[in-house]
Amino acid sequence: MKKFLALLLALVMTLSLVACGNKDDNGGKTGDYKVAMITDYGDITDQSFNQTTYEACKAFAEKNKVPFEYFKPNGDNTADRVAMIENAIEKGYNVIVMPGYAFGGAIVEAAPQFPDVKFIALDVAKGDLLEAGVAAKGEKYDYTPDNWDLSKYVDMSNVYCAIYSEELCGYMAGYAAVKLGYKNLGFLGGMAVPAVVRYGYGFVQGVNAAAADMSLTDVKVNYVYGGKFSGDADITAVMDTWYNNGTEVVFACGGGIFTSAVDAAKKVNGAKVIGVDVDQAGVIASYAAGEGADQATIDGYKALTVTSAMKGLYPATFDTLTDVIVNGKWDNYKGKIVTLGLVSADDPTLNYVQIPMESTQWKDGAFTKDDYKTMVKAMFDGTVKVSNDTSKAAKDFATVITVDDQGQIK
Repeated sequence: MKKFLALLLALVMTLSLVACGNKDDNGGKTGDYKVAMITDYGDITDQSFNQTTYEACKAFAEKNKVPFEYFKPNGDNTADRVAMIENAIEKGYNVIVMPGYAFGGAIVEAAPQFPDVKFIALDVAKGDLLEAGVAAKGEKYDYTPDNWDLSKYVDMSNVYCAIYSEELCGYMAGYAAVKLGYKNLGFLGGMAVPAVVRYGYGFVQGVNAAAADMSLTDVKVNYVYGGKFSGDADITAVMDTWYNNGTEVVFACGGGIFTSAVDAAKKVNGAKVIGVDVDQAGVIASYAAGEGADQATIDGYKALTVTSAMKGLYPATFDTLTDVIVNGKWDNYKGKIVTLGLVSADDPTLNYVQIPMESTQWKDGAFTKDDYKTMVKAMFDGTVKVSNDTSKAAKDFATVITVDDQGQIK
């Protein structure tokens, strides 16, 4: 009898442990979840959106013992992205992480089909969703998101989108560049979508603010959009003209368009670039060095990048997964498009928009890490204000500098 009671007690204890396993404070179970990441049109080695998001998902999964896998679509189109989402769900993944605006159409098509799946999209804005949602209703989208009621065109009931205050990190990069001694700058945007425009306008505001702080009146910004998110011979030709005519550093903002800026900068002694979205010093150096280059050659090109205007893809991914899966707070996220910006006055690395502490070319007596922290604190407490008004023109933000707006290359 005693042996039977002992076995019964052991069984009860075992079942209790199983029931409580991986259980969070709010009653959820991490064991109920499997996380899948779908890449956009790149790979997890792109040193940009895909790689950063992948690394964050992987780190979260390993820390919390949650199954994780990534899926790469066969092509760069909505149909292939949807196919990978469906593939992941068929394998039992019920939290789908998607980095980049290109997922707008995939969300519109796939999310309503799988109401029990949680869709987390990074850098997918209202306009990206409406472009697909309005077309699906047979209507013509005017690319002005404020004119449309998102709820009539997109089912957001199981979708969370995080977007970023690009104007803030654009400002940081522009301010740093002038403080570091550059007076002839350029902004090369990809397509003039809202996120890229915000980057550019923030950049101009940062350049203008630094020039004003230094009482400079001879600072100039060349400003243009390439009309695409990749470099080509025509865009490189414009960059050649800029650098040969005295432009010192170009903020290349928009996917692979940095290649045209780098191709041109390599030909001019001392010419520099500014990266975007993530710390691009490494990827720019690898591209500049060329395929098959040794590490010493690649490292030599890292000085080509002055800084990068970064979105906090890693913390946004890791923090959201933690809150949704570990803390069980999906209700705080679903149906929302949230703009992420500054969350810390004292530690810039915690913010969702920043410039890199490690690879920025700090200079004593000009602009240091401490100077950067002081600037971020002023932005956080509202002493420094940065506009995100995309209805204006770039030159509208210039009070002591000159902006040469050259429109669009293509």
